[in-house]
Amino acid sequence: MAAGLVLALIALAYRHPTADIRLITHDLTDRSPRRVQAAVDLGLFGVSFLYTWTVNRLR
Repeated sequence: MAAGLVLALIALAYRHPTADIRLITHDLTDRSPRRVQAAVDLGLFGVSFLYTWTVNRLR
């Protein structure tokens, strides 16, 4: 029973695979780029997504 408990704790502590997708398309001089960020964790795997862009404004 103790071995089963140890295996359960190891399974809970084990990091599952996570895909990290980043599309960085903003101008480097832009101090406040627009961005969309999302993350989904399905238990067996996770996906995180980040997309940034620059808006051309009249200055």
